[in-house]
Amino acid sequence: MQIIRHSEQTLKTALISKNPVLVSQYEKLNAGEQRLMNEAFQPASDLFGPITLHSPSDWITSHPEAPQDFEQFFSDPYRKTPSPNKRSIYIQSIGSLGNTRIISEEYIKWLTGYCKAYFYGLRVKLLEPVPVSVTRCSFRVNENTHNLQIHAGDILKFLKKKKPEDAFCVVGITMIDLYPRDSWNFVFGQASLTD
Repeated sequence: MQIIRHSEQTLKTALISKNPVLVSQYEKLNAGEQRLMNEAFQPASDLFGPITLHSPSDWITSHPEAPQDFEQFFSDPYRKTPSPNKRSIYIQSIGSLGNTRIISEEYIKWLTGYCKAYFYGLRVKLLEPVPVSVTRCSFRVNENTHNLQIHAGDILKFLKKKKPEDAFCVVGITMIDLYPRDSWNFVFGQASLTD
């Protein structure tokens, strides 16, 4: 088991930019936002806790990626940004999220709260939940786990058709396993950066 913990300097380098546009944004932070920003740099903060790697097959170990700081993220020409007429995040639940309707509603309530906090300033709206059959997605039964799996790419196509005019994005959530292509065992999620 390995624990990855970032120093205060690493966090500041990753999160703070010298880009004049971003510097002007930092100057506009209110007291609460400033407090959160300062707390983010403390290694003992709950905002960026250590990452525990349990085995060599953990994602970080088995799929190494080049690090990305906030400046690189901000300057990425493919990064979509909200606009005055596209400031809503829509959440579409697909299938049951728990054993009962009350549990499903509680999960959605938590997710909505997290989205509102993380994507501060954007509206978070719920679409009417749909059963899996409405998506008309391809599916399979995984030969190893024997779990039903739905094709993640088909879910993206379904969500694209349901995207409201004022949507910055639509997030589909399901408790059913996903697979991106036949050669993969499963995937936790998939996104389209352009749609």
